[in-house]
Formats: sequence, structure tokens, C-alpha cells
Amino acid sequence: MIEEKKTNSAGRIVGSIIKLVLVIAVFVMYMFPFIMIIVNSFKQKRDIVKTPLAILGEKGNTIENYIKGFEKMNFPQAFANSALITVISVILIILGASMCAYIMVREDWKANKIVFALMMFSMVIPFQVLMIPEVSIYGNILNLLNHRGTLIFMNIGFNVSMGVFMYHGFIKSGIPVSLEEAARLDGCTRVQTFFKIVFPLLKPTTATLVILYSMAIWNDFLLPSLVLGRKNLYTLPIATRAFYGTYSTDLGLIMASLVMTVIPIIILYLVLQKYIIEGVVAGAVKS
Repeated sequence: MIEEKKTNSAGRIVGSIIKLVLVIAVFVMYMFPFIMIIVNSFKQKRDIVKTPLAILGEKGNTIENYIKGFEKMNFPQAFANSALITVISVILIILGASMCAYIMVREDWKANKIVFALMMFSMVIPFQVLMIPEVSIYGNILNLLNHRGTLIFMNIGFNVSMGVFMYHGFIKSGIPVSLEEAARLDGCTRVQTFFKIVFPLLKPTTATLVILYSMAIWNDFLLPSLVLGRKNLYTLPIATRAFYGTYSTDLGLIMASLVMTVIPIIILYLVLQKYIIEGVVAGAVKS
């Protein structure tokens, strides 16, 4: 009996060690490209091409790539454009999606069911199918390209459906109607009930959507490249295109610019990461 217990205990230890090794191996494989980008961002172009896997270059490491990249891509202007577009887009998407989902859950209108079904259907349509008509309409017909407001409007249109889907499931399953009825008995209006009672309870889903939308909009290259053609309007992903030449490419500057581009969104993720699993489970699964 004792020997059997020892065998089972040893088997569990071995199983745990194997799982730990597999997790570490998968983590290293997943993070290896990002680590190499950081390492090579401190090396000169010649060293990157000659020894891309080496930690140190033959001529040593330097921060010159960051200094040149900061100046050449006009980092302050590009950062301001990215921050402005991302912040306004995310705020409007969160407010619009949460209020829309609240009405769809609480009001049994046929129009709500039809609109919700259309929103869910729109989520499966690839952006590539719509980009040429979008650019043609907004550029040739309406002449609204090269405006930050146009890009923000498009971000809202392409992303609000997922927010409605997430909030719809959470409100339907996680927020009892009795709370709202109590608030109305205390004299709250419909708007006050939503912003004082319902919306604070949506915090996990809201944090999850803020992370997802911020990452998607901040890192987006295709849509901003179609809408914003002037250099003073470039976002960070578009600004990195300045390092791609016709006949040569400065890999050191590109990697340094990529690191500077992703740092803000990584900080945001680290701040809000504790809500992401809770929000995904509460919103998507309960739907």
C-alpha cells in the first residue's frame, strides 16, 4: 500500500515536471521572435544580417537605432495621432455598444432582434471584402479621406458589433432586473439607472473590450494606411514604413521602432490583465 502511494506520488511529480517543461518550451517558442526583435534593435544593420541570433554585435550594442528611429518616424506626432484615434474610438465603441446591448436585452422589440442578428452577421464579413468600396465611397464620392474623424468613424462601425455581443451576454445573465427596479423606485431615470447601476457592473467586460480594442486599433496598419495619406496624420504602424526603402531596408531602425510602438499597449495590458479572463468568460460564454 505504501509502495503504491509512493509510485502514485512519483508519477504525479514526473507528470508535473513534464507539463512544466512543455509550458516553458511553448513560452520560449512564442516569445523568441519578440525577444530577438528587442536584442537586434540594439545592434547595427551589419551585425543583424551577419549574426541575427547573437546577443551582442561585433561592434557592441548601441541605442543609436532608437534615437534615429525616434527622429525619423516623428515619434511624438505619430504617437499623438495613435493615442487620439485609439482613445476616442475605444471610448465611443464602449459607450455605444454597452447602451445598445442594454436596450436590446431589456426591451423585447422585434427591431432589436433583427438589428442584433445583423450585427452578429456582420462579424463574419472580412474587412478585405469591404475596403475597396469603403475607400471608393469615402474618397471619390464623399471626399472624406485624410481625416482622423473618418478613421474613428470606421473603427466604430467595424468594431461595435463584438462589443454588443459581449455586453449582451453579460447583461442578460449577470445583471438582475431587480436592481434596476429598485433604482427606479428611488427616483432614478433610465439614463441614471444605466450609468449608476448597470454600467459599473460591466467592469470586467469593459476592461476586456478596452484591451482587445486598444490592441486592435493601436496596431492596425491596413485601415489607417487606406484612410490617412498625409505624413502629419500617420499613426505609429504607418510611420514605421519610413524605414522600408526601395532597394534597402534598415533592420535596426525597424526593430527599434517596433519596440517603441508596442510598449504603450503592453503597459495597458499589464494594468488591465487581471480582468481579461473574467470578462471573456462572463460575456462571451454566457451568451
